[in-house]
Amino acid sequence: MLRNGTVIPAHPLALTADRKLDERRQRALTRYYIDSGVGGVAVGVHTTQFEIRDIGLYEPVLRLAAETASAWTDRPLAMIAGLVGRTEQAIREAETARALGYHAGLLSLAIFKTADEAEIIAHCKAVAEVIPLVGFYLQPAVGGRQLSFEFWRDFAAIENVIAIKIAPFNRYATLDVVRGVVAARAEDRVTLYTGNDDHIVGDLLTPFRIRRDGAEVEMRIVGGLLGHWSVWTGGAVRLHARCRAAVEAGTIDPDLMALDAAVTDMNSAVFDAANGFKGVIAGCHEVLRRQGLMAGIWCLDPEEGLSPGQAEELTRVARDYPDLTDDAFVADNLGRWLE
Repeated sequence: MLRNGTVIPAHPLALTADRKLDERRQRALTRYYIDSGVGGVAVGVHTTQFEIRDIGLYEPVLRLAAETASAWTDRPLAMIAGLVGRTEQAIREAETARALGYHAGLLSLAIFKTADEAEIIAHCKAVAEVIPLVGFYLQPAVGGRQLSFEFWRDFAAIENVIAIKIAPFNRYATLDVVRGVVAARAEDRVTLYTGNDDHIVGDLLTPFRIRRDGAEVEMRIVGGLLGHWSVWTGGAVRLHARCRAAVEAGTIDPDLMALDAAVTDMNSAVFDAANGFKGVIAGCHEVLRRQGLMAGIWCLDPEEGLSPGQAEELTRVARDYPDLTDDAFVADNLGRWLE
């Protein structure tokens, strides 16, 4: 399923007003994603708030998502756990995720701000011995670092790497990842997912044709593992299906291409692009709060919230692009999910 391409939302963290885990609404979010038709969820990632590790919530939050998913549906889901920190911590988290039944780890490299790339590759190899890896090219604006074509070539050569989330918000860097996978001759093993929330539709529709040994190798980004897809997820599933159908048919109409700008506009409001992504998590929470899935927009960091004007922007994009939202679907099912 992961290889064929699917929708994987980055799972938020539902909190009470006193910033404790709201288990009822956390379960409701997982149920919402499943009923929206996603192919998996990513838990313990940036959208879940990395600070869960500081207060002992990493294992409980992963466990709650896994148990909720198992109880709610019989269909297979790709369960992906966020892994952070230096090698010892990342291995410990990978062992926890594997014990809870997670299939892969999304490996953040944000801690390696100044390390050379050989050191980072050694780290990746060590974690890959514990759990299959999804690589993560995170944009520098939210804690990532620039990584070279050579890094992605060496990363893709690691046998237990199964996918890469490409999220540098940069076309040059996106191409470095694709070229690296092809250079490693890993295109039949490593599946590409977009994390470029500013270019979702374009990524899903673009054929990447890379020359190797005098021949052309084509790769495609077949799905998304996205914070943006943690909101209006029913609309995201419809959008992904439409993009995949167009690719398979070999016909991409102008209206579909126009959606690239529309989705990017929506993301600019959710992720607070105007303020350097300061309100990114609170923006996701606000959409879910308006739908009733969350009780508030509280984050673990009391200083984290909406930026000035962000709420108005969220109202604007929801009004301007109703076909990309799923408010009616949520309203019809909210009571079931909150049981």
